[in-house]
Amino acid sequence: MATIVITGANRGIGLALVQVYASAGNHVVAWCRDPARAEKLQHLAAGSAGTVQVVEADVADAASVDRAAAALNGAPVDVLLNVAGIFHMEKGVDDRDFDGWRQSFEVMVIGPFRVAQALLPNIEKAKGKILTVTSQIGSSVWATGGMYSYGAAKAGVNRVMKSLAVDLRDRGVAVAVVHPGHVQTDMGGPNAAITAEESATGIRDVVNAMTLENSGGFFKWDGDPHPW
Repeated sequence: MATIVITGANRGIGLALVQVYASAGNHVVAWCRDPARAEKLQHLAAGSAGTVQVVEADVADAASVDRAAAALNGAPVDVLLNVAGIFHMEKGVDDRDFDGWRQSFEVMVIGPFRVAQALLPNIEKAKGKILTVTSQIGSSVWATGGMYSYGAAKAGVNRVMKSLAVDLRDRGVAVAVVHPGHVQTDMGGPNAAITAEESATGIRDVVNAMTLENSGGFFKWDGDPHPW
């Protein structure tokens, strides 16, 4: 039984990943910012016979992440899935809400690195894997206007994870990023191309295919390489 840590586990792709991994008998440590309000996650955990453990963790808060990591009591972690994210939509090119930019970077660039740092001793014990959910919007070849802070944050985390893959290769830890597809979530909307469950299943398969040889890769949810 593998131990899987999932951030942003209370909704959307994160919640679907909890379901996918728990249904296969894995021990899922589901991190979310406010467990008391995570009704769907709590319901899933209650019916999991202890397979799913809900842990309070705010990836934008170093002390919160450290507490959540300490709750593992040094146990090996086979997979870390960085899913937690936010979407700040600027009103246009003249929008000066830079607090939204700072929050985007805190959650989606610093956050995944902070979590990886905190859990690295656990991941190294398992020679585990780190997969961060990014977006095609963070690719330099996917041209679109707007979405400035979101796109910049996703491009930023891509670069962070690329560096982490280089630095952790000799420690036996594989690192990659994945575009989850256009998913029927709060952000993607009900008319998106695929369901959260389809995306989560594909992401699980991407994790299974990760090796030290392809560490540092950028993948689509269906396993195909994504251009940087």
